[in-house]
Amino acid sequence: MKQKNLTGFLKFSVLVVILLSVGAVTLHAQEKITLKRATELVVENNLQIKQAQFSEAISDENLRQSKYSLYPTLNANTSLNFNFGRSIDPLTNQFVNQAITSTNGNISSNTPLFGGFQRINIIAQNKLQLEADKSFTQKVKNDLVLAVVTNYLTVLNSQDLLTAARQQLDISRQQLDIEQKFFDVGNRTLADLAQSKSQVATAELNVTNAQNQVDLAFLNLAQLLERDPSVPFEVEKPALNDVATVNTAYSAAEVYKSASVNFPDIQLAELRKLVLQKEIDIAKSGYYPSLNLQTGMGTRYSNGSFGNTSFATQIQDNFNQFIGFGLSIPVFNGFSARSAVRRAKINLLNGEVNEQLAKNNLNKVINQAVYDLRAAEKRYYSAQTAFESSREAFNVIEQRYGVGLVNSLDFNLAQTNLNKAQFDQIQARYDLIFRSKVIDYYLGNPITF
Repeated sequence: MKQKNLTGFLKFSVLVVILLSVGAVTLHAQEKITLKRATELVVENNLQIKQAQFSEAISDENLRQSKYSLYPTLNANTSLNFNFGRSIDPLTNQFVNQAITSTNGNISSNTPLFGGFQRINIIAQNKLQLEADKSFTQKVKNDLVLAVVTNYLTVLNSQDLLTAARQQLDISRQQLDIEQKFFDVGNRTLADLAQSKSQVATAELNVTNAQNQVDLAFLNLAQLLERDPSVPFEVEKPALNDVATVNTAYSAAEVYKSASVNFPDIQLAELRKLVLQKEIDIAKSGYYPSLNLQTGMGTRYSNGSFGNTSFATQIQDNFNQFIGFGLSIPVFNGFSARSAVRRAKINLLNGEVNEQLAKNNLNKVINQAVYDLRAAEKRYYSAQTAFESSREAFNVIEQRYGVGLVNSLDFNLAQTNLNKAQFDQIQARYDLIFRSKVIDYYLGNPITF
């Protein structure tokens, strides 16, 4: 009996271990997102894009409806009436003092023949509005893709800074162990030991700050991708090109020339201006008369004076048709048409200003981007030189410190300078890569690594 209980306990223990192992594997198997996948996710999930797409769908429906407005309208009407006491027979138009039941029905159609070309211009305007909304949707996508690249590189930069901070912490701890051993045998003073402990504490603070920056970078990226921030994920580090191959010989004028053709912001401003131009043509239609063709047919029945006549006979005998033309000539309407035209012209002038502002802003941004790229290149090579110099200086001081030719204060200062130079070099490298991708963005090139 005891052996059976022991066997059952062992089976249960093995099952628990297996379940815990599976749970641990599941816990650590976080999703790894590539830059390409991140850009796909932001296009699929971002709510700003969905809003832009909804506006685009509404414009598409407006265009479809404006085309349908060219067709004739067709409506059918019928009514059933009960009259009591003294009333008018609807068939004889005579007063009768009796209860009358009557019914009638008709079908009518109205066909617009001319309306100052208003409907044609509305169709043209709605086409332009649809194209403008498509350009706006593309603008939102482009802006968000650039934001994803920015946040993605921020994550990679933060991770590299964290790795460097941890490496410096390991070095500081190793140095503290050496100092402790020297202190124990009387070769170091208490001040030297305190300096090493301070260096370790500073390195630990740097690791904490770097970890916080990594967590913040992941949070910003998750929010941009519309992901649940509580669900962890990883980013795949792409094989970044050597910064020596980064092209910085861009001409701001050439970049602007290319961007003005491909960049959706300029296209959007131009299309919105064209929409406002059509608004003037629509407003001018108020100066013209409108002409409509009206047709219809109907019949009626009453049990009044012709009560002895059957329902079918009355429906047949009372059947009628009509055709006519409706002409409306604007003579005086409080200058409403003139005011509408003037407002449309003012809106067009404002649209032209907005278009020029968009071009000016793009030109300024591109000039700034080209300047930032060149400045980032200079900063990177300066940071690289500073890092190499600091590393060489630290190696020399480390050797001299090992034989007692340099005190702990100078050694810790050299290590601090090396740490700062390494952090600056990492940040400068990612800044240069990011600035080059911004130029690709304005050139309309795919952002890849």
